[in-house]
Amino acid sequence: MTRSATISALPRLRWMLAAAAMTAAALPGTADAKMVRSGGYDGTWNVVFATTRGTCSSGYSVPFTVNGSRVTSAGGGRVSGTVNRSGGVAVQVSVGASHATGGGRLAGASGAGSWRGVIQGDNCSGTWSATRS
Repeated sequence: MTRSATISALPRLRWMLAAAAMTAAALPGTADAKMVRSGGYDGTWNVVFATTRGTCSSGYSVPFTVNGSRVTSAGGGRVSGTVNRSGGVAVQVSVGASHATGGGRLAGASGAGSWRGVIQGDNCSGTWSATRS
């Protein structure tokens, strides 16, 4: 290959490398895809809530169920939410007039995040931690 042919091929090669890099970045990782297909976060999670602001009680433990990308109640109260392939969680919980929203991350057999809501008429917020049963 001559020097001029090599130089004219460089822009094409750069474009191909850039396209390959963008394609690889846009595709979910093999491990992430396997987690979603295999229900990597599926099971019952015991979630413990701690209050950091407000006068709400701390230490409540509530079981949640994860099935695929859905989060539901495993007993007591109404729970709805989602978990994405990287473990990001968004949940809404209501029991009677009390309601809260929370978000965080699951990884392996544990998770953590924050929450805020109105519990028995008091505005409160705090953290949560979870372990898979």
